[in-house]
Amino acid sequence: FWHDGEFGTGEEWQLLLKTQKGRYAELEAHLLKHHPWQNPEIAAVPIVAGSEACLRWLAANTTPAE
Repeated sequence: FWHDGEFGTGEEWQLLLKTQKGRYAELEAHLLKHHPWQNPEIAAVPIVAGSEACLRWLAANTTPAE
């Protein structure tokens, strides 16, 4: 991979996080603040379809506690 104009040979990891669209900015800010790279790859991919049970679980588990 290329990073800061140099070719790197270290390991890269792909991490998948799920959240609601309305919470994306909060998640992105957290990742940028805590990631060791100045410009990590962060991309949002919409869920355009899913099983009803999965989508219910996602909504229930990405809603902030009151």
